[in-house]
Amino acid sequence: MDLRERLALDLLGANYDKLSEQKRSVIDLIADQKPSGLGPIAKLDERDRWQKLADQVAKVGGSWTFILTFVLALGAWIFVNAVLATRAFDPYPFIFLNLVLSMVAALQAPVIMMSQNRQGIIDRAAAEHDYVVNLRAELEIMLLHDKLDALRERDILARTDAIDAQLKQLCSDVSELKARKS
Repeated sequence: MDLRERLALDLLGANYDKLSEQKRSVIDLIADQKPSGLGPIAKLDERDRWQKLADQVAKVGGSWTFILTFVLALGAWIFVNAVLATRAFDPYPFIFLNLVLSMVAALQAPVIMMSQNRQGIIDRAAAEHDYVVNLRAELEIMLLHDKLDALRERDILARTDAIDAQLKQLCSDVSELKARKS
């Protein structure tokens, strides 16, 4: 039985061939004694300009600065049009303002969702990497426990043998003393 098969059986209680790809990769890392790697790194340089724009829109659109600026702009729009009254470019029910707000929402929402979807993919890859690292750490700890148990058992056997030797020596010394007295 090779090392990978033995590790799979000892640590996970299953044959190596029946393990998931993730678990096999962990067993391979343990068997090869290699580090788990750096994990998924979001390579921002690989984004095209539209993805960078989507990320920037999501960054700006999801900030308090944007919200406060937008509220101030809306307030100014309403104030100016209310003060101008009959000469206003968008009089009271503010139909043009409603159109602008609808267009902003219609365009901003899908762009933000594109950015969130890409971030979700990065987060899933990071979670998968964390799972592999955590599983490997747990399995390595189990191996260390097994090694410590083996060391303790060997130490106990050595001490037991030493005690047996001392007991035999003591018995022979007692026998000698009895023989001298008689």
